[in-house]
Amino acid sequence: MRSGYHVATVRSAERALMARLPEGTLMRRAAAGLAAVCAEVLGARSGGRVYGARVALLVGSGDNGGDALHAGARLAARGAGVTAVLLNPDRAHPGGLAALLGRGGTAVPAERGGPVLRRADLVMDGIVGIGGQGGLRPAAARLVRQAGEGGAAMVAVDLPSGVHPDTGEVPGEAVRADVTVTFGTHKPGLLIDPGREHAGVLRPVDIGLGPELARLAGGPDVCALQHPDVAALLPVPGAESDKYRRGVVGVAAGSERYPGAAVLAVAGALRGGAGAVRFVGPPAGAVLARHPETLIGRGRVQAWVAGSGLGDAPEARERLAHALKAEVPVVVDADGLRLLDEALPAGGRTAPLVLTPHAGEAAALLGSERATVEASRLAAVRELVRRTGATVLLKGSTTLVAGPTGPVYVNPTGTGWLATAGSGDVLAGLIGSLLAAGLAPRDAAAAGAYLHGLAARRLTPPFTASEVAEALPAAWRLLRGHGHGHGHGDRALPGAGVRRTGPGGGAGPGAPGG
Repeated sequence: MRSGYHVATVRSAERALMARLPEGTLMRRAAAGLAAVCAEVLGARSGGRVYGARVALLVGSGDNGGDALHAGARLAARGAGVTAVLLNPDRAHPGGLAALLGRGGTAVPAERGGPVLRRADLVMDGIVGIGGQGGLRPAAARLVRQAGEGGAAMVAVDLPSGVHPDTGEVPGEAVRADVTVTFGTHKPGLLIDPGREHAGVLRPVDIGLGPELARLAGGPDVCALQHPDVAALLPVPGAESDKYRRGVVGVAAGSERYPGAAVLAVAGALRGGAGAVRFVGPPAGAVLARHPETLIGRGRVQAWVAGSGLGDAPEARERLAHALKAEVPVVVDADGLRLLDEALPAGGRTAPLVLTPHAGEAAALLGSERATVEASRLAAVRELVRRTGATVLLKGSTTLVAGPTGPVYVNPTGTGWLATAGSGDVLAGLIGSLLAAGLAPRDAAAAGAYLHGLAARRLTPPFTASEVAEALPAAWRLLRGHGHGHGHGDRALPGAGVRRTGPGGGAGPGAPGG
């Protein structure tokens, strides 16, 4: 599991650890790890050679620039030509600058940095670290663009400059790194779009913060699950299991106008681990034609899935209200989100409620704009939880799962090809089945999103929502068979530079459709 902690917690842990260590120890640890990753990146570009490589350091004031300078000194000692471009020469970290110059490196002021950056094989972004706020200032943004003109690999020091460390928001221009070397722990902004899109490959460096973080914090602020975490959540039938003990999930989805939504929600539910799926609604014939194992009509269930393709008819409202009156967990998706307020029982609900909006639906629920939700995904999902008391799965380029307590789960699987009609219906059915099988709401939503994304990544695009449902058993088998493997979403170090700056993040690796 990848865990992310807010800056205030990280700072407190750093202070507590530094109080017990010789001065400069944490910076030396960080610089050693940073230099090692940079050497790997250079090796990927030049056949394993550091000697003779051209390295440029974008150095701001403070410790982030100090990390870059000390790492640059280590690379200079291995024969790289290292030049620091100082954005504020009078405030550059004195110890780091002395170390670089002592190993044969050089330094130039920002106004002379353009040629250095354009010729570089690798550029380190040490402009601002986790203490920075807002986008890049004009002078820094200009230097970052000049680095991009030369095609150098960009390695961010702890966090791409211009990305908010706690939220992933990108309020202005920001570095787009090929690799981000982060110290001590992940920061939430590295795991959540648009910041995640700017971070590239994440390479954590252990500097000894783990015990301090465990002592200071009640737990991480955000978590990205990996294969073993999800494998441990999946239900497995025992010798005494029957279809009822495994759980029955009810599906109230689809309509005469949208029969496909019913078929897809049932498809997701059938592959979610429950023992049986019970369908209620007009398109029962379409469901049985595709899935003859489905039970038709009302009866006892352990969870409901309601909303996908319901439409506006009074019958649709009645089906949704019936599901919401039941004292079992309910997943509400799509049309159900729009009808939620009028369908909720007058006295409210005590059983768990899981909402699965995409950004547009979340904006409607919050009374805001879709662009606002996409730019501030963490704030949006937390506000939805606060207003509704529900567990909320916010779909999109970074799918987030938040509940009334505990950390926010960040889903690392998926692909932009999931932004296709009906894939959200499959996801809703899958989550409902996991709830019926006994998973807690946040676990069911997080595991469902993970399986859904993993199934999509095993397909050849372009694919349909039906194919995603059909691929779920293979994703399930992969998790069960490789429960101790590495988490999905890790990427290899790049061999060449890519995008550098921009006003915000683009589509990320997981975007379930609705």
